[in-house]
Amino acid sequence: MRVLVTGATGKVGHAVAEALLERGDDVRALVRDPDRAARVVPEGAQLVAGDVIRPSSLPAAVEGCELVFNAMGLPEQWLRDEREFDSVNALGTRSLVDAAVRAGVRRVIHTSTIDVFHAGPGEAFDESQLATYPKGTAYERSKQRAEELALAAAEGSDTDVVFVNPSGVYGPGPGGEATSVEGTLIRPLIAGSRVDVPMLPPGGIALVHSPGLARGVLLAAEHGEAGERYIFCDGQMSFAELAETVVRIAGRGRVPRVMPVPVAKALAAAGESVSRLIGKPPLLPQGQLHFFLWNARPQSGKAQRELGWAPTPIEEGLRQAVASVA
Repeated sequence: MRVLVTGATGKVGHAVAEALLERGDDVRALVRDPDRAARVVPEGAQLVAGDVIRPSSLPAAVEGCELVFNAMGLPEQWLRDEREFDSVNALGTRSLVDAAVRAGVRRVIHTSTIDVFHAGPGEAFDESQLATYPKGTAYERSKQRAEELALAAAEGSDTDVVFVNPSGVYGPGPGGEATSVEGTLIRPLIAGSRVDVPMLPPGGIALVHSPGLARGVLLAAEHGEAGERYIFCDGQMSFAELAETVVRIAGRGRVPRVMPVPVAKALAAAGESVSRLIGKPPLLPQGQLHFFLWNARPQSGKAQRELGWAPTPIEEGLRQAVASVA
């Protein structure tokens, strides 16, 4: 079948496009710059120039598609102008779903995030615990609004929307060194860098391996219920556990001390003040620290029961990640 993938130059969209090509689908990839994207997007995908923040560029991209996989977005937890989060993540999603509805697309599979759910720090949560209040960061609020706008845009049409809610994505595929788990943690831990990772952040992170997530996204497209959300998570680790596992697998590197929470909060606040002046991202954005300290435990039982999805053991996924950067 003919499908459109947005965000194919990022880790999630790239993995989804690869999985679709492997099963023989006719894959289009919406990209802002086809010449640059050709070096990143999986071979075999048709590149279509366009941008979700330019609605006029979308009708040609979705025309004739049965499915649209929306994996685009700004994943950073800090931007100099926070309004960009809403412009791309939320309004861009609405424009894409609007175009899909007009083109008669059967289903939009929207990549959201676990950030849209409610749980206390360290608590377990599932899809039944959707946050009913604005979350604490501009990124989180933009992802909440994206879900709301996607449902509103499809309401009353023959196009339905299914949400996939991944935890922190790592593994094969492109990913900026400044935002990926590989670039910010795994590589410098193996190298024993005291500059890039002088101390570990407090808290922890829930992880999902990109190829396994892509399998889940395709299962959601095939078996997911319209309007439903599906959490994808392989497991949860503290940063101390993650560092110890990476160094053990690699057989080299160092495990830094964990930064005390008050120090981390002071560093994040001071770093953002400097970043607003120089226009470069802080070492530890406050939004990212907020997420790390939340350290809640997403449960993927619904995806396993209803979609037949199987998590990737974290040890297995980290072995592959270490091998790719070592």
